Amino acid sequence: MENGDLGKTYFWNNKVRKKIETMQLNGKKYTTIYMSLYGISNLEEISKKIFIETTQLMDKNLRKFMDSHKQTTIPEYAKKGIDMANFFGVTQSGDKVKYSDFFSTDDKVLCFDDLERANVDVIDILGYINNFVEHDHIKTIIICNEKELSTKLKSSNIEMKTFIATYLLDKQGDLKDTDKPMVEKIRDKIEHVFDKANDYERIKEKLIGETFEYAPKFDYIINGLLMRYENNQDLIRFLRENTGLIITTFNRSGTRNLRILKHALNDFKKIYEMVSKYYQNTSNRVIQTMLIFTIAVSFEIKAGRITKDKFLNIKDNEEYKSLLVSSRVLLDNRQFYIKEFDNNYYYNFKADYRFFKFIEYYVRTRIFDMKIFKENMETIRNTIDLENLPAYKRLLTEEYWKIPDDQFSDLIEEILEDIKKGEIELIDIVKIFAYFQYFAKRGLIKYDIKTLKSLFFNGMNIASLKSKYCPNVEEELGKVIIQTAGEDLDDVMRHFNKLNIQLLEKLYREKADEIFKCIPMKMELFYERFDKECMDIPIFKYYDVYQIFQRISCATNEDIMLIKEKLANRASKNFEKIKDEFNNINQLKSIIDEYLKGKETTIKNVMLNDFSKELGYILEKNRYSVKKEVKIEDKHWRQNVKKNNRYNRYNRTKKNKENYYNKKIEIKKV
Repeated sequence: MENGDLGKTYFWNNKVRKKIETMQLNGKKYTTIYMSLYGISNLEEISKKIFIETTQLMDKNLRKFMDSHKQTTIPEYAKKGIDMANFFGVTQSGDKVKYSDFFSTDDKVLCFDDLERANVDVIDILGYINNFVEHDHIKTIIICNEKELSTKLKSSNIEMKTFIATYLLDKQGDLKDTDKPMVEKIRDKIEHVFDKANDYERIKEKLIGETFEYAPKFDYIINGLLMRYENNQDLIRFLRENTGLIITTFNRSGTRNLRILKHALNDFKKIYEMVSKYYQNTSNRVIQTMLIFTIAVSFEIKAGRITKDKFLNIKDNEEYKSLLVSSRVLLDNRQFYIKEFDNNYYYNFKADYRFFKFIEYYVRTRIFDMKIFKENMETIRNTIDLENLPAYKRLLTEEYWKIPDDQFSDLIEEILEDIKKGEIELIDIVKIFAYFQYFAKRGLIKYDIKTLKSLFFNGMNIASLKSKYCPNVEEELGKVIIQTAGEDLDDVMRHFNKLNIQLLEKLYREKADEIFKCIPMKMELFYERFDKECMDIPIFKYYDVYQIFQRISCATNEDIMLIKEKLANRASKNFEKIKDEFNNINQLKSIIDEYLKGKETTIKNVMLNDFSKELGYILEKNRYSVKKEVKIEDKHWRQNVKKNNRYNRYNRTKKNKENYYNKKIEIKKV
């Protein structure tokens, strides 16, 4: 058996196979039969491949041949072929097929390649192959990448294995221990309980007589891969200068899959050409990091190390580094994979910008997105120089121990100045407070928590005038796992939530102003934005009711009907989410009803009357809902009263009994 991937098949075709077919052993020449197991989904497909690649098979003279040669049983190898012949209806008249050649197995060598890529259980395939070896005595060679095979054995049914491993850890009381990351505990338990690799080793020991390791010289092979880029002198020079990085990254992938490396270098060719065309002054260090990242992400995704969407929610380098900081500084084991990825591929390689969204997106989707590419490159151009990077961003994206001691105090003071001026987004101020609280406890800054809280509160108030509403608070704070959580941080979070709600209302007021101003002159834009942005938010709460009436009354009759229908549909689907606007809806109905009093009957007035009735239906539904809630609360209140009364009666009875016995004791004492 051989380890390796791209190269091993070439080695078989150009070295081993030729050697076998040109040699003679005991006067016999050997015939090789090669088949790849790539994508095989059942054992019958292997039989089909053997049949198709060996013979056109036989006819009615089979029995005659077997009798004349005293052949009592059909070898396993031939049996599969016959089944396939019957299936395809292949027959031949006469005695053209040389059955003696066909049944002879001692001059054939079977070669099964890509064992790790079959979609059938490896143990079943080995059992199937064992028929040829043990029953038919056919010399057989199996080529596979044992590292990938081991990974495959461990990763099958991983969800079920993870569930069982977690259950066992919980029962054994090991979940609460913090001696190692949870990911490692689960992985170790899975290997202990479901170590199918042991079955593979056991069967391999029985089936395989000799194992040969295919260990090519990677320097030589990679040099061959680079030959294809000789037409691009700049690229080939860069790749040759960084051959060491290519080999190191390739080795750290944990696989010898040269095919993936070849594809990764092709991807990098596109990346290098685009960077050279649009951003010619990009530093060599950044392009080196791009090379490492392209190879690393290619192996992680294409070798099945991770699912394709593992990096999906990381939008840029700043977020990537934030995850690293939270996992290292604040011990966030939930980001275990990101930390391991970074430690592995960037070990001893220092780079400030090391996550390229446009590259990850290109490898994952095969789409080179120019918008993401230019956004990434502009960020690199504007922020790669740490001297121009704002101090607070440096703190949130860089491990603090990398900041020199003589710069740390200045960085802290610069951040505090920005907070005092309100020049940082609210959500980032909360993150920074978590770090400052951490620094204060470690004695790295001179400020006490009380002073910091006061300073941060004032800064948040000022920042709220410029900041934007943060819709994904948990996700943002998830980047910074706050191990120092406590009463002080809770106070900061409460203040943040209060200000964030105010920002949300400001956002809704601005949205309402933009959308309602589309009535009556830009109705298409109104419908588009209302359907997309207002179906589940109480938008009527944030716009003047009289202006709403004036705009609706100036709309066409058809538009009044359409708006009414949209409101009815919206209320039926998102009733609970829009309750906050019902006071304004009630006022709008009253304004319409007041306007219609004494008015002559016209189509428009009929439409407005229908509009008012629809608002009434919505309000009635709300009143019914409120009554129902009140009844439920009233029921609970009555139940609690009864319960309390019973409790009080019990206590009075208990107290009377105690008084009675106390008196008896006193009498006895007297």
